[in-house]
Amino acid sequence: MSSKIVTIERHIFEKQKRFPQATGELTALLYDLALAGKMIAAETRRAGLNSSIQGAAGTTNIYGEDQQKLDVYADSMIFKLNDHTNRLCAMASEEHEDILQIPAHYGKGNYVLLFDPLDGSSNIDVNVSVGTIFAIHRKITKGETGTLADVLQPGKRLVAAGYMIYGSSTMMIYTTGDGVHGFTLDPSVGEFLLSHDDIRIPEPPKFYSCNQGYEKQWTYGVRRYTKWLQGIDGEGHAPYSARYIGSMIADFHRNLLQGGVYYYPHEMSKPQGKIRLLMEAQALAFIAQNAGGYGSDGIGNILDVQPHKLHQRTPLFIGNRSLVERAEHFIRQHDQAWVDEYRAYREQAAVEA
Repeated sequence: MSSKIVTIERHIFEKQKRFPQATGELTALLYDLALAGKMIAAETRRAGLNSSIQGAAGTTNIYGEDQQKLDVYADSMIFKLNDHTNRLCAMASEEHEDILQIPAHYGKGNYVLLFDPLDGSSNIDVNVSVGTIFAIHRKITKGETGTLADVLQPGKRLVAAGYMIYGSSTMMIYTTGDGVHGFTLDPSVGEFLLSHDDIRIPEPPKFYSCNQGYEKQWTYGVRRYTKWLQGIDGEGHAPYSARYIGSMIADFHRNLLQGGVYYYPHEMSKPQGKIRLLMEAQALAFIAQNAGGYGSDGIGNILDVQPHKLHQRTPLFIGNRSLVERAEHFIRQHDQAWVDEYRAYREQAAVEA
């Protein structure tokens, strides 16, 4: 075994040294997010024993979804650890309708933070893995404070993205566009240690992950794609194994490490999809791309999509490139009406933005 122990702080700092122009702001921001992950992990582990942090909060978010107490805690913790560092000009959370302004005397930072504080939170009370997703953009406007324009950037402009997953162990995965790296929290010392360096999505893939309970609502191309994954439609290849946890970050994490595709497609009643583009899809697609994979909305690279509103929804197909491109093939072949409608919607929205 190597005698070199690499903490997340050391790893981020060593990556920073490769760029002489680096100021250290992004390094410090990533470490602040690691600290937030440790604090959220501590409360997640105690959720079953602590009634003050377990269960519904009695409030709803802007989507009308019931908030869990841990949702509120995670959201508050990430904001409080990042609102005073002079590294951010604005934040945006899945739990808030508008962007979160940084206090004026601290809001002169060069970065924007977007986050889903606790993805999969409806599974907390049944002890299923949940996670925090984050994405970081560089400020593009000239004023001192952050604006909506700083937030509404396509994913191809991301400078960093990652997530923390709270399960049998707590892990932090991040990328700055130079490989994807994974760290496991050692609870005995309270530190994230490098456990998965330079992650690449394995080939051949093994799994497909989707909620087939909604198959009745899917377009014909998506249903055909699902049958192809099962080995029923097409060349008669061996079927991929179905694995669906119902916590997107857990499904994505498994496929990142073992190979597969996760998809939450458009539905006939929801042609614009359900996954949050800015707080979820951009970050995961950026990670997938830097691990050799691909994220698509069914017609093209999701990182190319120009957002037009803060809580924009999107279809999502993500994982091994070969499987995602196969989904695009079935959709182009069988769902041309939806493709034309959705492409027109994207282009018009981009113009308006």
